[in-house]
Amino acid sequence: MNSHKHWLLPEGIDELLPAQAMQLEALRRHLLDQFSTWGYELVITPFIEYLDSLLTGAGKDLERQTFKMTDQISGRLLGIRADITPQAARIDAHQLCCQEPNRLCYIGSVFRTRGDGFSASRSPLQIGAELYGHAGVESDVEILCLMMETLKSAGVENVFLDLGHVGVFRGLSRQAELEPAQEKALFAALQRKAVPEIRALGADFDLDPQLVQMFVQLAGLNGKAKVLQQAREQLAAASDEVQAAIDAVEQAGQLLQNHLPGLPVHYDLAELRAYQYQTGLVFAAFVPGSGKEIARGGRYDSIGEKFGRARPATGFSADLKTLMRFGRLPQPAIPEKIYAPWQPDTGLDQIIRELRNRGKTVLRELPGQAGDARSMGCSHVLVREGGSWKVQLLGDQ
Repeated sequence: MNSHKHWLLPEGIDELLPAQAMQLEALRRHLLDQFSTWGYELVITPFIEYLDSLLTGAGKDLERQTFKMTDQISGRLLGIRADITPQAARIDAHQLCCQEPNRLCYIGSVFRTRGDGFSASRSPLQIGAELYGHAGVESDVEILCLMMETLKSAGVENVFLDLGHVGVFRGLSRQAELEPAQEKALFAALQRKAVPEIRALGADFDLDPQLVQMFVQLAGLNGKAKVLQQAREQLAAASDEVQAAIDAVEQAGQLLQNHLPGLPVHYDLAELRAYQYQTGLVFAAFVPGSGKEIARGGRYDSIGEKFGRARPATGFSADLKTLMRFGRLPQPAIPEKIYAPWQPDTGLDQIIRELRNRGKTVLRELPGQAGDARSMGCSHVLVREGGSWKVQLLGDQ
């Protein structure tokens, strides 16, 4: 085997060099501080859990994305987290047990069997916020505003929002009394906006022609705010569940425009990302030059039911590495480095301690090392002068 193969990483797994890592860490700290000002409290969840806990309420998509193994102690199946959201829901439902609305945030690495919509990475650094205990559209809008503020803080520009609601398709499916396999087939065709296929499936399933036409119309219901009025006209014969979903999207859009006037909002009632997972409003943020969303979220009520408490929930998440890639933030200042010689001198030890306590970076020479102060990127050196140690600009000593 060629020696160079030993440092190759698996496909979709990446690493950051010092300059990138410094920039990412600065962004991480800034965003967590921002979340705190909105009242979102940080939780740190385990990297590995029993599989059934990780997948509670998450649907088959997340199960396929989860690396699995057997616990050598209990014999039970374990999973490496592919999404932190179910873990945060467990904390809200089982650990905190409060009645009032609860705001949590998180950041941590997740691992996935395949790259997801954010990027080709299988190891995103997921950051997100969740709001539990409120079922109204107002909490959805709060999460939406926090997501947009997060993108702004990360230096992401020219963002536009895609807004939808899974209740439209779900309500039509219930009205049509579709079997699970039929619903799955129509769902797949709708995601491709394959109108001839939708018509063919409707005929195969012997659906009422009026319902087939509404599924066909749904595929084209996307655009600016006027598309909501088109939805009311074209889906007039749909159930109350469908009408309520359209109303919820409209209300969210109006509230959002009040909070963030000028934000480009695109409505797509056939957008069904995370359909098995979400229960209401769904949204995603896009930027020019990226065909995939850079942040996404939505409502996922009752996810904590299997943990003992079914609470309303809404939230969003993003990959911090993707935000850094699309953001335009100034590079963090590189800390000034001071070079200290290797000498057994208590006075030297003391001044090095004092400098480090003041936040200065001090690199101490190692006996016999290669390179000098300049080659190691130091701008200053410690020199002995008149019986004491002083910091001098490199080249002045």
